Amino acid sequence: MPGGTLVTNTKLPCKKYYVQNLEAQTFDDNIFDLVITQDVFEHVFSPDRAIAEIARTLKPGGGYIMSVPVVRRAQSSRRRARLTKEGSIENILPPEFHGNPVNGEGAIVTIDWGFDIGAYLAAASGMHFLMLEIDDLARGIRDECNLTLVGFKRPLPDLS
Repeated sequence: MPGGTLVTNTKLPCKKYYVQNLEAQTFDDNIFDLVITQDVFEHVFSPDRAIAEIARTLKPGGGYIMSVPVVRRAQSSRRRARLTKEGSIENILPPEFHGNPVNGEGAIVTIDWGFDIGAYLAAASGMHFLMLEIDDLARGIRDECNLTLVGFKRPLPDLS
């Protein structure tokens, strides 16, 4: 069994799940074929560590799919909040919170991402990323800021 906290009293469709720190997972290396996160990376304090952990837990050839608000679009990503050495939250910009399905409290937004998120994730993980904007109201997908990134844990082809 993985570490983390087992949650069994939930109103979510899944009746039990583990909550883990994405920046310091307890899963073995190369264990997952696919990892999915939905609207998480704007809330982590160390996205470089989080994506490195995802890459570590993916099998070679594995994939990662994430949705994330890219509110800054063509502007550079910026930090909104960070952890101090003492472990408290320091707000750099006025605090912003999103809904949190795990508990009723809001989740603080730590980063306002721009289109540079793909390059950032690639540099921190060694993975390759595609960025997709999906607008399909027939499938219930409409959010001008939410983008989908797909990462691959595989080497680039030798084209020499």
